[in-house]
Amino acid sequence: MSEIYKLKPAAIASYPMYRGLAKLVGMEVLETGTTIENEFATLKQNYPDYDFFFLHIKGTDSAGEDGDFDRKVQILEQVDKTLPELISLEPDVVVVAGDHSTPALLKGHSWHPVPVLLYSRWCRPDRVSEFSESACASSGGLGRFPATQIMTLAMANALKLIKFGA
Repeated sequence: MSEIYKLKPAAIASYPMYRGLAKLVGMEVLETGTTIENEFATLKQNYPDYDFFFLHIKGTDSAGEDGDFDRKVQILEQVDKTLPELISLEPDVVVVAGDHSTPALLKGHSWHPVPVLLYSRWCRPDRVSEFSESACASSGGLGRFPATQIMTLAMANALKLIKFGA
């Protein structure tokens, strides 16, 4: 990541697979606890030392695989409550997304669209008032796009691209 994007990246993840993937793409993996509070505390503590953070929340995936809709909602609401604290650090960009959809009804990974929230001072507002697969895909300002484009969008919104597009 540092070679391609000229960033100093760090990963905050308790699940071993994501820690390993982060190492493979050149991120420094930071030690953290297993709770959302631990992970956000690790981010805040290390915020001055890095210019890119990958923070993975495993609980939503586990709750979906267990078919526990209420727990999944509770975890998402817990993450939502931490976002103002994250925004108070004044990052150039915040991206909230999933690596796949895990509907509790299906108790597993699915093919459904993944909601994406991209926040920066350069974002144009849209009419979406909820963070859900259907709302983001049908009415969101980003629409539907391949996940491979998310870093380009994030870098553009951080004004870290020389040129966007052709």
